[in-house]
Amino acid sequence: MTRFRADWILPVVDEPIRGGFVGLDDGRIVDVGEGGGPAAVDLGRVAILPALVNAHTHLELSYLHERIPAAKKFSDWVRMVMTVRQAYPDAADPRLVEPARAAITRARAAGTGLFGEVSNTLVTVPLLEEAGMPAQVFYELTGFTEQEPSRRVAEARRRADAAAGRFARVSVAPHAPYSVSAALFQAIREDIDAQAATVSSVHLGEAADEVELLRHGSGELRRVLEDLGRWPADWKAPGTSPVHYLSDLGVLDSRVLVVHGVQFNGDDLTRLSALGVTLVSCPRSNVNVGVGSPPLEAFYAMGVSVAFGTDSLASVATLSMFDELAEARRIAPRVPARRLLESATLVGARALGFGAEYGSIEEGKRAALIAVAVPAGVEDVEDFLVSHVTAEAVTWLPVAGR
Repeated sequence: MTRFRADWILPVVDEPIRGGFVGLDDGRIVDVGEGGGPAAVDLGRVAILPALVNAHTHLELSYLHERIPAAKKFSDWVRMVMTVRQAYPDAADPRLVEPARAAITRARAAGTGLFGEVSNTLVTVPLLEEAGMPAQVFYELTGFTEQEPSRRVAEARRRADAAAGRFARVSVAPHAPYSVSAALFQAIREDIDAQAATVSSVHLGEAADEVELLRHGSGELRRVLEDLGRWPADWKAPGTSPVHYLSDLGVLDSRVLVVHGVQFNGDDLTRLSALGVTLVSCPRSNVNVGVGSPPLEAFYAMGVSVAFGTDSLASVATLSMFDELAEARRIAPRVPARRLLESATLVGARALGFGAEYGSIEEGKRAALIAVAVPAGVEDVEDFLVSHVTAEAVTWLPVAGR
């Protein structure tokens, strides 16, 4: 067993320990407490905490980094992404694969130890396996005019099962209400129910255009779909909010992560809380794609379980979860730093189905721990961790038997 002593230990499930230790053995946490003793490796002025959880990203879009400018309208951003992606039809193209591989490496160096990865191609699964990076991969389907939803989902399930490995679990997921038909949503929900331990994910309430489409059947997203030849002539708007639409379809519960939620109101949040849904917020990306900042303080105030994700390098400068936390702190200053840290660790791990192994410093959990250098003069270490951490300040604790 090796004991590491640090000026701060952040268990997440308990108060920070000032001057404490964590003991590791065979890749597991075996004890944690105050002091440390003479046999401990003294790391000095650092905070030891669980590796962060990026509960929503698109690693396979890493090749789009700095190719898509910030947009004032969501529909404009969508059009730009689709235009660029059409130039790279082969998902195995090294020009796509290598940026994704590099993104995993950089994200880990910045303290991420678990991903919720959204993939349309599953090309990132072997990259996650190669890196030894735990992940829940969401094999994302679209099909607003899908004619054979059950067959489509069955084929996706076969591909998901074949792709899963030692580190990466794979499930089937719907993209969003403006790209997935009601029948396809229900077929995917049936697949989720048939897999006892699986979780899924859906983009929801990201843009005002989405709300307009579902309430009135009009707006910019409808024009995008019409231009692409993907508008179903017989589709009728449900006349309700995105949350109520998917809730009424029976899609939402604690096993389906809801991502973004920029447009959610109090009624939507009340329903999500009652359903036990985890809402994954991506505040940096939201601004970049033209939908504005999420009402993050309201998410917490309404009792919704909140996790964080970065979204992709098509819409953010880095995949650093510390950068995401800093933006969350900026837009939600009244949310306690401890709650933000919990969201970026334990809440995300639980939502992805990895809560028994990751997200907190507890005996028996995996020793996926990072040490963050803390400058002299910092007394409120939790506030520092959600405000000022750079990738250069992060190191990983060595783990024998990883």
